Amino acid sequence: MAGTDAPAGTGRRRRMTVRELAIWRALIETTAELSRILSAQLQESGLSAADYQVLLALTEAEGRQLRSAQLATAIDWERSRLSHHLGRMERRGLIGRSGCATDNRGAEISLTPAGARAFRAASVPHLRAIKEHFADALTPDQFDALDGILRALDRHLHGHPHWEQP
Repeated sequence: MAGTDAPAGTGRRRRMTVRELAIWRALIETTAELSRILSAQLQESGLSAADYQVLLALTEAEGRQLRSAQLATAIDWERSRLSHHLGRMERRGLIGRSGCATDNRGAEISLTPAGARAFRAASVPHLRAIKEHFADALTPDQFDALDGILRALDRHLHGHPHWEQP
């Protein structure tokens, strides 16, 4: 019956409640504001949020390099968007691109020394801003609750969590 409050996972369809919609909207607005604040802080370091996302993936990769398709998957971007952005980053000396030895259609994307320096310089103030605008706002119990919520959403969307808890 539409409009019933059937428990999640029972397969019964129901309309969202006014409260659920208000919480959804608060989530969207809050994460957008947090993203705006953190992006503005990164700009002060000379990197865009997109630059930082690419540099982070390369920093975490073995050998500090990834094939372009792996990088696109790692940061969940379309390959055409990534290609254009990598061109801009390459012109600024943050990354290098070279042909892939095993596949002449692909490219190896590597972190340059300048990119590593820019990433390190941006990371300290960026992590400080994350702490100030996100971590300091929550209690340990709220972090535990948020972890559970995010895992439940990820399982619902993908069948399993995509990240490991530290």
